[in-house]
Amino acid sequence: MVLHLRGIFLPDETQRDAWIVEGRLSFTPPARGSDVDTIASSGWVIPGFVDAHCHIGIASTRNVHDPRAQARQALLDRDAGALLLREVGSPVDTSSIQQRDDLPRLIRAGRHIARTRRYIRDQGVEVDPDALADEVERQAAAGDGWVKIVADWIDRASGDLAPAFPADALERAVARAHALDVRVAVHAFGEEAVAAAIAVGVDSIEHGTGLMGQMLADAVSKGIALVPTLINVDNFHKFAAAAEHKFPVYARHMRALYASSRERVRDAYEAGVPIYTGTDAGTDVPHGTIRGEIQALVGAGLPLPEVIAQASWRARQWLGWPGLDEGAPADLIVFDEDPRVALDAIYSPRRTVLRGVVVG
Repeated sequence: MVLHLRGIFLPDETQRDAWIVEGRLSFTPPARGSDVDTIASSGWVIPGFVDAHCHIGIASTRNVHDPRAQARQALLDRDAGALLLREVGSPVDTSSIQQRDDLPRLIRAGRHIARTRRYIRDQGVEVDPDALADEVERQAAAGDGWVKIVADWIDRASGDLAPAFPADALERAVARAHALDVRVAVHAFGEEAVAAAIAVGVDSIEHGTGLMGQMLADAVSKGIALVPTLINVDNFHKFAAAAEHKFPVYARHMRALYASSRERVRDAYEAGVPIYTGTDAGTDVPHGTIRGEIQALVGAGLPLPEVIAQASWRARQWLGWPGLDEGAPADLIVFDEDPRVALDAIYSPRRTVLRGVVVG
């Protein structure tokens, strides 16, 4: 069976007919007499959304080992339109997701790499600074071209956020990853850790609530991306409240980072920092919330057309996946309205196609 659709394809805004043959897009009509099923005769067609920061295999602080439960998480993401996921750290083996044609495509980054006793128990590989680079190499072998370093967390000695690793250890680790042709994502909330990550040339900063001032220009010059995860940043008040009694300085710092989070994202956008949509699903954020993060970025003041672009075709390009090109995998969404103009459209797609199969 050949699937047929007609619509306005983004980002080139060309109205055209397309056919899906063996899971791939073609703009050439099939041979006369082919069995063709039209799945959409009008609308706006975009590549599927990308959740550029999620965690299959985590449910709050609980590790999810059961592949069936992991699949349920991935299905929630798929049904919200996220057809490509970048999993930036998981404590369990999630490779079974990659074996199922009905689940989103998954780019894995191995396990979180954290400083000893400076992260959520049982979720990361915890190492001392002199072992960081070697652990990066091990996790690089377990992932799909990415590793994840937890660059800051609460320091109980100072009672505040602080960088987890000395600058020289972080620099060696990033250099090791790059020598292996692997990119580095770093968890960084606070100003010090964000500055250190930019200085050593990481590839993406996750959360990045401390990104400000000269750091913006430095990030742009080095091509470093930001994945703000605003719908999890909204939980900072909860983190602060939980720590208030024992760590009041940390609590105040987290509240201040939350209060400026939208301004920081706007500043990053205006400075030219590439921004991508990530939910942090699996933590205190449930899976299937990509549309909520899109809405949060628009609410922060980013133009809707830019948010849709970076949540779809730009993120795919960043991660090395094609868009709606001849011969590309048919992973797409059809909307009745242009999602760059009507934000509500993202909640009611006409068709969702994954690997050439209509899944919604």
